[in-house]
Amino acid sequence: MGTLMVSSSTLTLSTPTKYFSPSSFFAPQGEASVPSSLFKSLRPPAFWPWQNLKKVKMGPLSVSPMGFGTWAWGNQLLWGYQESMDSDLQRVFNLAVENGVNLFDTADSYGTGRLNGQSEKLLGKFIKDLQGNQQGQDEIVIATKFAAYPWRLSPGQFVDACKASMERLQIKQIGIGQLHWSTANYAPLQEQALWDGLVAMYEKGLVRAVGVSNYGPKQLVKIHEYLTARGVPLSSAQVQFSLLSMGEDQFEIKKICDSLGIRLIAYSPLGLGMLTGKYTPSKLPRGPRSFLFRQILPGLKPLLSSLEDIAQRRRKTIPQVAINWCIRKGAIPIPGVKTVVQAEENLGALGWRLSASEILQLENAAEESPKKMIQNIFQTR
Repeated sequence: MGTLMVSSSTLTLSTPTKYFSPSSFFAPQGEASVPSSLFKSLRPPAFWPWQNLKKVKMGPLSVSPMGFGTWAWGNQLLWGYQESMDSDLQRVFNLAVENGVNLFDTADSYGTGRLNGQSEKLLGKFIKDLQGNQQGQDEIVIATKFAAYPWRLSPGQFVDACKASMERLQIKQIGIGQLHWSTANYAPLQEQALWDGLVAMYEKGLVRAVGVSNYGPKQLVKIHEYLTARGVPLSSAQVQFSLLSMGEDQFEIKKICDSLGIRLIAYSPLGLGMLTGKYTPSKLPRGPRSFLFRQILPGLKPLLSSLEDIAQRRRKTIPQVAINWCIRKGAIPIPGVKTVVQAEENLGALGWRLSASEILQLENAAEESPKKMIQNIFQTR
C-alpha cells in the first residue's frame, strides 16, 4: 500500500491520500475497488525533501516553481469561506513558506460582500505574524490583481487601488501588480488608462514587476509592445491552463510568453477540482460548481484513468500528477488551498518530473474528453 521513506532525521510512511483513485467511480457494478475509507486516516509524509527547492525567474523576481492561490480566502459564494477558517488558513500559509513556496496570488476583488479584500488582509496578517523569520518575510512574493472596475477610468485611480492593496497587505512594495482582466471586448477606451496605471505604479516603485491576467494572444502582444515602449517589462501573464484547459489559444499564449520572456502563471490547474479525483458524476460539489461538473465530469474517464495510472506507477496522487504537468509545460501553477491536507497534497507535486511519454499519455487522454473547461468570459483574443 505504501513505501518507507527514510531520511537522516525521520522515518515516515508515504501513502496515497484519499483522493488517489477514481477507478471505482467508473468501474462496472460488482467490480472490486478499494474503499475510500481506507485512505482517510493516512497523511503525506511530514518530511519534504524539497525545502530548499530551486526558484525560477519571473522578471526581476525569484519565485517557487509553484505558488498558492487564495481566491477561496474570503469567498463565501463559491468556496464556502467562514472567518472561523482563518487559523487553518494561517497554518496553510506557514506550511507553504516552511517548504519553500514563496509565491501567493490574490486580488483586490477576492472576497464576498463585506469581506471584499479579505484575501489580501489575511495574507498581510500571516506575513506579519512570521515572527523570527525575517528571511521568510523578505522572500515572499505577493502577486495581486487589480480589477478593471468600470469606475476605474484613470491611471491615478489604478494607482490608488494599488496603494489600497498595499495597506491591506501591510507591505511596502507589491511583488507583481497585475491587471485582472482586459476591457478590450467591451470598453476599449478604458484599456489605455489601465495600461498607463500599470506604468505609473511601476515607475512609482509600488510594484517590483507588472503582469496581466486573462489576456488572449493578440491582446497580450499589444500590451507587451506598449509597456516595452514605455520602458516597463511585462513579467507575467496569468491564464487558465491545465489538462482541462489546453486549447489552441492557451498554447498560443504559452508560445508567445516563451518568445517574449514572459512567465506564464497557470490558474485553476486542477480544473476547479475536477482533476482531483475527489468528485464523480454522482458526487458533485456544493454550490455553483455542481452545474459545470455535471456537464464535464462524465466525459473525463479517459483523462482521469490516465492520471490514476501514472499516479499509481509514480506513487503520487492524481492532483500531484495534474499539477506536475503544468510545471513540466513551463508554467507556474497556483492551485487554490483551504486546508493543510490540500497544501500537503499540492506540495507533493514538487521535487519530481513527469517523463515525456507520460506527458504525451496525459495530453492524448485529455484530447479524448468530449467537453473542455469553459474559458473565463473576460479572456480576450
